[in-house]
Amino acid sequence: MVPTFQQSCSEVVFQWEKLVPEKGTSCEVDVWPWIVNLTGDVISRTAFGSSYKEGQRIFILQGELANLIMQAQGKNYIPGYRHFPTRNNRRIKAIVREIQIILKGIISNREKARDAGEAPSDDLLGLLLESNLAQATGNGLTTEEILEECKLFYFAGQETTSVLLAWTMVLLSQHQDWQARAREEVIQVFGDREPDIEGINHLKVMTMIIYEVLRLYPPLIQMNRAIHKEIKLGDLTLPAGVQVNMPVLLIHRDTKLWGDDAAEFKPERFKDGISKATKNHVCFLPFGWGPRICIGQNFALLEAKIALALILRRFFFELSPSYVHAPYTVITIHPHFGAHLILNKL
Repeated sequence: MVPTFQQSCSEVVFQWEKLVPEKGTSCEVDVWPWIVNLTGDVISRTAFGSSYKEGQRIFILQGELANLIMQAQGKNYIPGYRHFPTRNNRRIKAIVREIQIILKGIISNREKARDAGEAPSDDLLGLLLESNLAQATGNGLTTEEILEECKLFYFAGQETTSVLLAWTMVLLSQHQDWQARAREEVIQVFGDREPDIEGINHLKVMTMIIYEVLRLYPPLIQMNRAIHKEIKLGDLTLPAGVQVNMPVLLIHRDTKLWGDDAAEFKPERFKDGISKATKNHVCFLPFGWGPRICIGQNFALLEAKIALALILRRFFFELSPSYVHAPYTVITIHPHFGAHLILNKL
């Protein structure tokens, strides 16, 4: 997995070096579309491997689907609205159908290759298909479950990483001292070597920065949970059938939990870990909590650290005068008008 991260991230860095070819030169770049394509490239390679091109098509369709679903959110209170034959509803169904057709085609080709005696692939789909072999004993995944796992992993791994990287670069552009500290740490740990797992685990400053970015701009700004049986929540008794909404973004900026500086970018609050950063460690929920926590969490954190290590070693970046700060929600928090930065070659 790490070599795949390195390959995709290095390709983006190489393209940026074409824009800023010499030390001391600079160029304005909207890094947001680059980051989106980077994370889509990574998830396509790690999830589908040799079926990379089909994976890229799924990535494009998932992005369109996310936008359509967000547009439909406000109409969920109209009973049966999702079944109405509106233009958006028809497009949603068409996208879901196309994704299923592509995935079923990929799975069918892999199964034929396996039956012909070819060695299984070591990508996510290959691992899921190996699990499917155990279906005969009653422990494996069905084809439908594999389809759902692929779609979920694609969204969880791509969407969370792209917004994390974008907001990290924006905030480090605004806080040059932390950018310098992160760069110094990367150089100290890796030197001229490619980032690896062992070194990534020693990036304490970068971890503090990423946690603070996740606090201020969590991938999930809210979580909904259904109550299946009556439950006591503090002084409240919640009956079965109720949905509970947890406003993650508000919890992450609550001064009662994080202190008077809750709205400020202060990575040092995580210097002793998550449990010491707040009065209640359960109030740090960037990827959710419990058994339903986002399955892309570790994937996103590892990819983000590798990408940042490669970028920091080659570029110093600052906010462009054309940058407009306008976070908006498309399931996760996107920079509405992009992330325009000035890249300076080191």
